[in-house]
Amino acid sequence: MTDMQSRDAQALPSIPRHVAIIMDGNNRWARARGLSSAQGHRAGVESLRAVIRRAAERRIETLTLFAFSSENWRRPLAEVSALMELFMLVLKREVRKLHENGIRLTIIGDRQRFSPSLRKHMERAEALTRDNFGMHLVVAANYGGRWDIASAAQRLARKVADGTMSAEAIDEAALDREICLSQEPPIDLCIRTSGEQRISNFLLWQLAYAELVFAPELWPDFDGSRFDAALETYQQRQRRFGMSQQQTEVQGA
Repeated sequence: MTDMQSRDAQALPSIPRHVAIIMDGNNRWARARGLSSAQGHRAGVESLRAVIRRAAERRIETLTLFAFSSENWRRPLAEVSALMELFMLVLKREVRKLHENGIRLTIIGDRQRFSPSLRKHMERAEALTRDNFGMHLVVAANYGGRWDIASAAQRLARKVADGTMSAEAIDEAALDREICLSQEPPIDLCIRTSGEQRISNFLLWQLAYAELVFAPELWPDFDGSRFDAALETYQQRQRRFGMSQQQTEVQGA
């Protein structure tokens, strides 16, 4: 291997610490098969199991999944009801398996719109897995990036109002401490399935320097091997964080 090849190899990222996924395409997958949207979402749960398992095998530290956006309430009532029922079912059936595999579960988003029963199951799931030391699985439910930033700004405004913080002390670091996932590693890789190339109000602050991979497969067709393919794509990227290519190569030498 030449010196240049050696530097290039060192500059390539390794396995990402934090991966985020926008799980898109359940409805299209179902329509293509003459199935209901509920059946499409249930098929998506199978992909969810496979990807969580593969991410844990690859020793990803944090896996964040976009399960239900704050805009998804606009969908047909029957579909929203089916999603809530499926969410409840997954919490009842899957959390025990996560716990047995040492996975810690956290749910982010505005919970106030969920039913009291669903909120109770969320709390129980988090409590059961709170002390696990394996992969951290974060599920974003009734979450929106703009809501996240606005909520963080409100918390900072209250600190200024009660005199515990000055307005001049509000900077990027202060806002970052109030944002969801502030205790997690920065997101290295964000995958979106179904071929759509947008982030749809997902983790707007946290994705600032994430590598984006847009996979063509609909979510129910996305499995462990396709997750590996996304990791391989990530590993071919040279992450610069505002530096020039030459600076990055010198730093990696």
